[in-house]
Amino acid sequence: MTSRSDRAGTAWELLLPAASAPARSRGRSLRSALRDAVRSGRLAPGTRLPSSRELAADLGVSRGLVTEAYEQLTAEGYLRSDRGAGTWVGGAARSAVRGARDLAPRPAHARVDFIAGTPDLSLFPRAAWAAAHRGVLAELPHDALGYPDPRGLPRLRTALAELLVRRRGVVADPEAIVVCSGVAQAMALVGFVLRARGVDTVGVEDPGSPQHGELFASAGVATAPVPLDDEGVVTGVLRERGLRAVVTTPAHQFPLGIGYSARRRAELLDWARSVDGLIIEDDYDGDFRYDRAPVGALQGLDPEHVAYTGSVSKSLAPGLRLGWLLVPESMTDEVVARKRMMDLGNPALDQALLARFVERGDYDRQLRRCQRAYRERRDALVVALDAFFPGTEVTGIAAGLHVIARLPERWGPQEDFLRRASAAGVAVRPLSEYGSADGSVLRLAEGSGVRLVLGYAHLTPARIAEGVRLLAEVGQGRGDAAATVR
Repeated sequence: MTSRSDRAGTAWELLLPAASAPARSRGRSLRSALRDAVRSGRLAPGTRLPSSRELAADLGVSRGLVTEAYEQLTAEGYLRSDRGAGTWVGGAARSAVRGARDLAPRPAHARVDFIAGTPDLSLFPRAAWAAAHRGVLAELPHDALGYPDPRGLPRLRTALAELLVRRRGVVADPEAIVVCSGVAQAMALVGFVLRARGVDTVGVEDPGSPQHGELFASAGVATAPVPLDDEGVVTGVLRERGLRAVVTTPAHQFPLGIGYSARRRAELLDWARSVDGLIIEDDYDGDFRYDRAPVGALQGLDPEHVAYTGSVSKSLAPGLRLGWLLVPESMTDEVVARKRMMDLGNPALDQALLARFVERGDYDRQLRRCQRAYRERRDALVVALDAFFPGTEVTGIAAGLHVIARLPERWGPQEDFLRRASAAGVAVRPLSEYGSADGSVLRLAEGSGVRLVLGYAHLTPARIAEGVRLLAEVGQGRGDAAATVR
């Protein structure tokens, strides 16, 4: 058994690098090494430390350096000192040192990953972004690095207003724009304001994004699933359930991939006006339409009954955590107050950088680049499905970063198909995973065999073709053969 003195002797060895540090940092290094030895348990509680004279001699440093370290750590609670009885390791410290975990969502370890929602991060414009960064640092006044307006820098709000009016047809007053940390924070902000106004339930599309329900729950607001038909959310259900707020994705519904019809958009606005309600428009990929110009945002038709939100997550990168929220004038002050309480505003440097990126046309160029790449990949997916799954129906408009593929009946049952795909290392999700427990999605998919939500934006055309081929092989029961493909 290792004695306490032996452990202490080993611990002193940990202090030797600190003793050999440069003279100006030697004291700081010694204090840090002693703290680490106590936290890690190498110096156990109750261990008596050598006198300052003895430890200084062992380490080859001045006695004053050791005395100062003992006094500092005694004041912090790591050590205790009894007059005339020496210095001991205290019992207050508990090791909190662990390896840092990465909790970021990562794709499954799959040979081919068709999970929807991820853009191609290799398309991020590093050179243009770096140039914008240098330009901003050169021109940004010192006072701009102070606490920002919680709504966002006026420069960025102005640039975003011009961009959104031009590209998405919104009514965008820079005074009504709030820069936020993506659509997720925008939803939470609206949820808190609705809750404060007495709205305790918000309608969400069924099927729809699972994150919408989670975000409103964090604000204390319940969600009610509202079914869709081939034109959009069924407005009659909103009236039947007495709802006064609903989240929608009208430009390109997720996950069904439909675009709301003009008639349904009008019906939705009529409902909002009749109940003095709020439509929360999530325009998550409205810029990416491949067969025609994108349909303008719903907010442009009635900015007092629509809160509009979007971000750069699909066009640049989700890790930037930059988005925007346009709220009705009647809600602006409440949303801004809540944003101030949350985080005092987004980082000023990041905002100035995005403003410059938009002002100089770099953002438009990036959108065009992404649109070309994603259109090519969607076409590659449709061609591959036709080749390997003859008779497959691809539904939804030609837009966004995913498609719905309904395979012929012979490829079912769906549960068996999904199990074989997973065993072969192909990650896919069925449409049924995006619906509520009431089974509305299952009714939509009734009699449709295997119905998949296939994301393609993050895959090259070659990887798309390989993944579809693997799916076809495992779907025919040739999983062993597929496993040999690399």
